[in-house]
Amino acid sequence: MVSLLLVAVALLVWPHVRSIRRLRPANKREVVVPHYIWLAVAAAAIYLLTGVGGLVAAAVLTVTARRIIKQHRQNKQRREAAEALSSGLGGVIDELRAGAHPAHAAEGAAEDTPAPAREVLRAAAVAEKLGGDVERTLRNLEQPLLGTAVEQLARAWRVSARHGVALADVLDATRRDLDQRAAFARQVHARMAGPRASAAVLAVLPVIGVVLGELSGAGPFHVLTASPAGQVLLATGAVFVAAGVWWTQRITEVRT
Repeated sequence: MVSLLLVAVALLVWPHVRSIRRLRPANKREVVVPHYIWLAVAAAAIYLLTGVGGLVAAAVLTVTARRIIKQHRQNKQRREAAEALSSGLGGVIDELRAGAHPAHAAEGAAEDTPAPAREVLRAAAVAEKLGGDVERTLRNLEQPLLGTAVEQLARAWRVSARHGVALADVLDATRRDLDQRAAFARQVHARMAGPRASAAVLAVLPVIGVVLGELSGAGPFHVLTASPAGQVLLATGAVFVAAGVWWTQRITEVRT
C-alpha cells in the first residue's frame, strides 16, 4: 500500500514535458526533474528492497554524508579564501612600499584578487579613501570564510593608525602569519589522510561482511530486511556507523 501511494504521488507531481518545453527559451528546453522526485523514487525503491529499517539507515547515512561533504567543502573554501587574501595583501604591500596611497594600493590589489578577499580589500580601500574608520569597516564585514583573517587585518590597520607604525610593515606581518597558518593547515590535512582512510575502511567493513555472508550462503541480507530484529539491527548499525564517521571527521578536520 505504501509503495502504491508513493507511485501515485509521483505520478501526480510529475511535470508535463511539453508544457515545460514550450515555456522555456529555445536554447534551454531541456527538462530538469526536481530533486524531490528523485528523492521520492529512491525512498520508494529502498523501502521495497530493505523495508523501514533500510529506509531509516539510508536516511541517516545520507544526511551524515551530506554534512561531511559540506563541511569539507567549507574548509577548502576557507583555506582558499585565506590564501587569496594573503596574496592580495602582498600586492598592497608592494604598492605601499612603492609610495602609493593606502586607498589606491588596496583598490589596485583588489582588482587581481578573487572573491571573497576582493570584497575585504575594496571595503578597506573605500573606507581609507573617504577618511572613515577602516578597522570598524572591516569588523562589520560579513565574511564567514575569512572571519579570523579579517579580524587580524583590522587589528593591523588599528596598530598602524594609532601608533604610527608603517602600514606596509604591519600588513607584511599579517600576511606572514596567514601564510604560516595556511602551511600548517595543509600539513595537518595531509597527515590526517591516514586516519581518514582508516575510518572509511572501517565504515565499509559492515557492508563487506554482509556481501561475504551472502556469498557464503548465510543469508544476512534476508535476515536484515525480512525480520523485525533485522530491521532494528540495520537501523541501529547505520546510526553507529554514521556516528563513528562523523566523530572521525570532527577530530581530523583542519580549521583555519
